[in-house]
Amino acid sequence: MKDQAVPIAGSERTARVERARELMVQNKLQAIAITTGSSLTYYSAVRWWTSERFFALVLPAKGKAFFVCPAFEEGRAREQISTGPFGADAEVRTWQENEDPYLRVAQGLSDLGITTGVLGIEEKTQFVFSNGMALHLPAMQTSSATPVTAGCRMIKSPHELDLMRLASKVSIMAYEAAYKALHDSMTQDEFSSLVETAHSKLGFRGGAEVQVGEHSAAPHGSIAPQKIKEGEIVLMDGGCTVEGYASDISRTFVLGKPSDKMKKIFDIVYRAQSAALSTARPGLPCEAVDAAARKVVIDAGYGPGFKYFTHRVGHGMGLDGHEWPYLVPGNVTPLQTDMVFSDEPGIYIPGEFGVRIEDDMHITADGAELFTPRSPSLEQPFGGA
Repeated sequence: MKDQAVPIAGSERTARVERARELMVQNKLQAIAITTGSSLTYYSAVRWWTSERFFALVLPAKGKAFFVCPAFEEGRAREQISTGPFGADAEVRTWQENEDPYLRVAQGLSDLGITTGVLGIEEKTQFVFSNGMALHLPAMQTSSATPVTAGCRMIKSPHELDLMRLASKVSIMAYEAAYKALHDSMTQDEFSSLVETAHSKLGFRGGAEVQVGEHSAAPHGSIAPQKIKEGEIVLMDGGCTVEGYASDISRTFVLGKPSDKMKKIFDIVYRAQSAALSTARPGLPCEAVDAAARKVVIDAGYGPGFKYFTHRVGHGMGLDGHEWPYLVPGNVTPLQTDMVFSDEPGIYIPGEFGVRIEDDMHITADGAELFTPRSPSLEQPFGGA
């Protein structure tokens, strides 16, 4: 299915840069600095690993952007930069191993006439980098660039939605293929390997963590070795990336016959997921979606608060599996059309088992939709007779 994934074009990244400039003006930022990570890729198409060596995109609200790069990496950097909106003639300011890279940032901003005001720092920037820049900009303040980066990234373009829809479809197909190959006494690692292999056969890198029996009561599982046995809960959680865009899907099932209690808990979680889905719509605060799902769980006797439903109902998704905004109590950020979230209520009973159903949810103009068919039961997690 690899040929179904259409890369993000330079023109789309150019539109992102222009939107970022608008948000910088609105938030009174003179420029933003992005070192490594997904926001760097989002705007520039550059994928750069995080190390002790400083690399950054400095994007001003007005004027030409520039990069700061280790001198010996310039060729590799330009190769990637040329594929994005800044093109082959992008300004790259290099520093040698015995030089201070933060001077390049200060000089670049000064050349743009920016010596006062506020420099926005991308939220995942290492302290050594943010502090190094700040020390060389004594007349400037530093602040969070999140209003700009999240302000752009929270709303997905039709192209991004297509990539995320494909990622969800791939993961469901991979999960189902692995499920059909499952047998009693298989270890969690063997089953995880099947999921990874199935994703690879479909053309993408992906996988899932697998937890069995009482270990499924820990939402992110246990390191204990586990074997899948007939009659026990199996909880799988993972996904893949398509052109960098993530899926995040959980399925809970039983090999063989589930107990009545297992079926009861699954039904509550299914109804909680339904409540979140039917509640979500533009204009509603993020916390309302969590509240709708949590009410179902608590009213069914699995409360109060976070006692059994131990985590938020969802998180934003995109180039990161978890990103702004979050469907959590206290978050009054209003939902907007073309946001994407996980919808993943769960109930976890210590010493017994846990159940979680997770699909990826797109906020539409008048409500919300899931990218994938829902899981109907513990016996048939992917539907069918």
